Amino acid sequence: MAYTINDDCISCGSCAGTCPVAAISEGDSKYVISPDECVECGACAAVCPVGAILAP
Repeated sequence: MAYTINDDCISCGSCAGTCPVAAISEGDSKYVISPDECVECGACAAVCPVGAILAP
């Protein structure tokens, strides 16, 4: 299972720049994580200023 981003996301983009495999992209209303590309490293969750990224 991959990390997920909930609706608390403020679309700041901090997570996308941190992902080592570029699994995060900007969606319509928030950033999204591709479950096929996520390697579950947790780097994105560590930099999210609002805690919107949830561990699998």
